[in-house]
Amino acid sequence: MTQLENELQALKVELISMWNLVESQLKKSRNALVNFDRDLAREVVLKERRVNAFELKLDRDCEDIFALYCPVAIDLRFLLAVLKINTNLERIGDYAEGISKYIIETESNFNQSVLHASNMVTMFDDAIKILADTRLAFENENTTLARSIFKRDEALDIINTNAMRNVSECIREDISVLSDSLYVLSIIRKLERVGDQSKNIAEEIIFYIEAKVLKHDEQVQSKK
Repeated sequence: MTQLENELQALKVELISMWNLVESQLKKSRNALVNFDRDLAREVVLKERRVNAFELKLDRDCEDIFALYCPVAIDLRFLLAVLKINTNLERIGDYAEGISKYIIETESNFNQSVLHASNMVTMFDDAIKILADTRLAFENENTTLARSIFKRDEALDIINTNAMRNVSECIREDISVLSDSLYVLSIIRKLERVGDQSKNIAEEIIFYIEAKVLKHDEQVQSKK
């Protein structure tokens, strides 16, 4: 392997390590919610610093490779994809932290009727699996798996839309659940954004491997 190939392989390993950390953060925020474990939620908040440190390190490493090797073709696409995926992962880490802060702020577990009506736990599990599959798609250069993310993100959007209507019905039936409902809807919104970020990551994987910029394709389709 050339020195550039070694550098790119090390960068890939580093990004996957960050991916695993962000997945862990999302899983822990999910478990903190389900079990109302405020200590676990605090752990997620504290570890957000590690996610931020990963982001800065990866950015610097990409800049160094650009400066030293002036990569072209697939190597250039890989670096550009890593930079964008790095940002997407950092934002997902922010969402996990934000959800954990909601749990810390509350004095008791969220109303179970509201949780059930929102379908939040299912959405959480789906979001975690989507994020894990984007990692597998990246590791294995699997564009078929990457493309499957788009449809699954749409499923998260549907849960988000239905949650607004269903939780509103809970509030109409019992105004005392208003505070919990607002927290739940805020969490739902963050999970919907996890899906959006995962879709962005899937687009970058396809761009890197196939040299296709899907956002441009979408713009062309929207004009037809």
